[in-house]
Amino acid sequence: MWLYLVGLVSLYYLLRWYRERQVVSHLRDKYVFITGCDSGFGNLLARQLDLRGLRVLAACLTEQGAEQLRGQTSDRLETVILDVTQTESIAAATQWVKEHVGDRGLWGLVNNAGISVPSALNEWLTKQDFVNILDVNLLGVIEVTLNLLSLVRKARGRVVNVSSVFGRVSLCGGGYCISKYGVEAFSDSLRRELSSFGVKVAIIEPGFFKTGINKTETLLLKLQERWDQASLDVKEAYGKKFLDSYMKMIETMGKIYSSNLSLVTDCMEHALTACHPRTRYSPGWDAKLFYLPMSYMPTALVDAVDYYLLLPRPEQAR
Repeated sequence: MWLYLVGLVSLYYLLRWYRERQVVSHLRDKYVFITGCDSGFGNLLARQLDLRGLRVLAACLTEQGAEQLRGQTSDRLETVILDVTQTESIAAATQWVKEHVGDRGLWGLVNNAGISVPSALNEWLTKQDFVNILDVNLLGVIEVTLNLLSLVRKARGRVVNVSSVFGRVSLCGGGYCISKYGVEAFSDSLRRELSSFGVKVAIIEPGFFKTGINKTETLLLKLQERWDQASLDVKEAYGKKFLDSYMKMIETMGKIYSSNLSLVTDCMEHALTACHPRTRYSPGWDAKLFYLPMSYMPTALVDAVDYYLLLPRPEQAR
């Protein structure tokens, strides 16, 4: 009995491996638009796809980032300045993309631009702190997608949205987890709506990686700022020892972040170039072995892990 079971599982993975190795033809004729290419995943993906021969349209927030990227890539790659929080900027970038792709349409849209700070306990933050993150990570994704969707549909192409393991399980306060849960919901509805047109939607759910949006120094600086701005009642409730322990936890986690960004960009590339891309990718061993299993655990068990193993105890809870 066990032998049959092992055989079936092995056959399943063999067939999946063979299926996922099939690559889309005529990649050199296909255009891919990527947001957030100044650094991190977007920057590496742009260079990676350029080497693969695709026609990369890279959106950067700054001219400095765009200039550096152009200096590292071939003449095929072209850049545009884009602020995903500004409707006028998105409209201008959309027109720019239309002029480049013409009647071919847009094969790939990668919504990669994102921010993670300020990130702290919810009670330490203001409404504007939430709004700032949601504007980039969720509303920016939605508006960019809505503007470019007709071009993707024309090419029967791909939409790749960058979420996070924190789009599966929320272990910290602030707008980051909320935004990534929103990206998951938007991607799921989009995938079902566009399946009839031959458009495929993939979600990338990375674990923790060392990128520009989660530098430990920046996280600690913003956390200290929010603590300094917190009310006296909040400071008394949590206590300075809580702040110190919380900052130490962030420092410790920062040391175990993976610096191998290609684990993520390889998933993005597969979602764009494979004939049969996956619906979800979870790059990083922490995602596969810790956060993803946690998302399937009973809520009480996840709460216990967060309460007893992750978060320090507030002063008035001791």
